[in-house]
Amino acid sequence: MPKDKNAKRLRKIRHIRLRNKISGTPERPRLAVFRSLRHIYAQVIDDTTGRTLASASSADAVKEAGGPIVPKMDASTAVGKLVAQRAIAEGITQVVFDRGGCKFHGRVKALAEATREAGLNF
Repeated sequence: MPKDKNAKRLRKIRHIRLRNKISGTPERPRLAVFRSLRHIYAQVIDDTTGRTLASASSADAVKEAGGPIVPKMDASTAVGKLVAQRAIAEGITQVVFDRGGCKFHGRVKALAEATREAGLNF
């Protein structure tokens, strides 16, 4: 349990600090990850126009698989592969990774490694 009871506020502060350093361009959009307790979401975003170019979530991955993906790590891997396929279909091969204020381990790391294996570079 964090020392400060408001972990959501601390994550937001870390995300703002991270967003001051990175930004998505048309040549290299931002791969933003949001992790909730139940699902994980990924979006490829062009920040200059404010458009989402590709997206995937664990709910999409369940529909693609045709059944429930029970472990959260497996769902994160499936989302990573799915968002990479959709981004490559849009012609995107280079992205900037935005971990959303979360630590780069666990489900976020599994999603990142799956996108790299599927063909996105960051």
